Amino acid sequence: MIKRSVLYAGTMAAAVLAGSAAHAERGSDGELKILFWQAVSTLNPYLSGGTKEEYSSSMIIEPLARYNEKGELVPTLVTEIPTLENGGVAKDLLSMTWKLKSDVKWSDGTPFTADDVVFTWKYCTAPDGGCAQRAQYEGVKNVEAIDPHTVKITFTEPKPYPYSAFIGAQSPVIQKKQFENCLGPAAPGCTSANFGPIGTGPFVVKDFKANDVITYVANPNYRDPAKPAFATVTLKGGGDAASAARAVLETGEFDYAWNMQVEPEVLATMVAAGKGKLVTAFGTNVERIVLNWYNPDPALGEKRSTKEAGPHPALSDPAVRRALSLAIDRDIIDEAGYGEAGKPTCNIVPAPEAFNSTKNDSWCLKQDIEGANKLLDEAGWVKGADGIRAKNGVKLSFLYQTSTNSVRQAVQELVKDMWSQIGVGAELRNISASVFFGGDPASPDTFQKFYADVEMYTNNFSGTDPEKYLAEWMCNNVPAPVNGWQGQNIPRYCNPKFDELLAVLSKTAEPAKREEISKQLNDMLTEEGAHIPLIHRGNVSSHSLTLEGVKINGWDSELWNIADWSRKK
Repeated sequence: MIKRSVLYAGTMAAAVLAGSAAHAERGSDGELKILFWQAVSTLNPYLSGGTKEEYSSSMIIEPLARYNEKGELVPTLVTEIPTLENGGVAKDLLSMTWKLKSDVKWSDGTPFTADDVVFTWKYCTAPDGGCAQRAQYEGVKNVEAIDPHTVKITFTEPKPYPYSAFIGAQSPVIQKKQFENCLGPAAPGCTSANFGPIGTGPFVVKDFKANDVITYVANPNYRDPAKPAFATVTLKGGGDAASAARAVLETGEFDYAWNMQVEPEVLATMVAAGKGKLVTAFGTNVERIVLNWYNPDPALGEKRSTKEAGPHPALSDPAVRRALSLAIDRDIIDEAGYGEAGKPTCNIVPAPEAFNSTKNDSWCLKQDIEGANKLLDEAGWVKGADGIRAKNGVKLSFLYQTSTNSVRQAVQELVKDMWSQIGVGAELRNISASVFFGGDPASPDTFQKFYADVEMYTNNFSGTDPEKYLAEWMCNNVPAPVNGWQGQNIPRYCNPKFDELLAVLSKTAEPAKREEISKQLNDMLTEEGAHIPLIHRGNVSSHSLTLEGVKINGWDSELWNIADWSRKK
């Protein structure tokens, strides 16, 4: 009975994808204009861990199931969510079966079949490949096509919570015919496919200029003949968060702008212009500082920030990692940069509430300069004439990078000052968001390559169960040349005990126990200093008052229901 209840409650299987009323005619509302101030570099989310790539591609390629604005798992390309109750999940929990909708076509008019689903799994798990979303397929032993509209997934071990592969914007299905010659090392070189994927979603790519602008047109083969309402979409990239907000809220030049990481008082002034509104949803976004456990010294050449470079000369000391966190005043950061759209946190898994741990709050949540200094004193880090601590010739002076954004640069300055109070220096660097989050394996400036000591950004996970997200910190998910720098274990954290506990979580059915183990894993990452969580951020975007149907979603792509958007008549 425990197994049955967790599968049922965990998926909200009875939920159905409820859209707005059918539109009068496909394409009747003309052009929709969207702004992403972090420009999109590819439309293949398997080659980028960036949210901007996941969102922009979600208009084209779709998963079997996705999460709605309430965090409920709902069917997309399938007839229902597999559970024990309906027979879709095997009683031994070693397999699950998906029934595909029979009327779905790719945008090129060819049938969407089980072979495409099987191929997607092979694509992301191909040897020597650089799949950024590999954690979504953790524990999957095999994916097979039983018939053209039936897919069976087999797991290596019983999987009490099997909802990961092919679910949400991070794990969409791609067309076998288009990508079959793009496996493994060949994947990044398939430019035409990566820039213009054939999909089942409401829109098709007409033109894509990397790190600039994307033009979409309504998919003529979309399964609902009355949708989408918009004939075309222009998604413009670049600029900054403030100018993006202004273009919607003050001037009305654009209909929707994503990621309003702008000072609260500035946003309030813009909203007063009366052209648009802010929409916010608290999901699992956490702004964090990531600490590099490997040596990023440029003198190491191609070995830098890899296992071959060896441990970081300063950040390998647990006392240093703990002191950096203790010195930070999260309340000040929240007040200065986020206001009501943020709250201080010490967790990398801040939601849902059942998974929100309080274990580290006692030492982490409030600034403790005295405690941080004491830690470093006891660890033998001594202040020099310049006020910077050193030990055995190694200085506590770090290159601190993040994406270009006024809030992030302000936070950098605040943190630099806080660290100076404990004898730690910081050289600040900011990189264009389009490059930083772009995932280009040839670029030295991506957050995955991490050619710095510390870096700051926001990340999250789809849905309401953190298992697949926590799997990103497994030892085998460290970014490296062999995987095209696409691993999601950005800090290069590796603890066999963490991997072992995650394996226990994957076998655990009872909800309270899953919550307990997830909290333990979350706490390990904070206690051991894989990262320094700062702010649990709300998803804040803006849209025109003339736009209808927008349902802000903190659990999946914000554009998850764009087929239901329309122009107010």
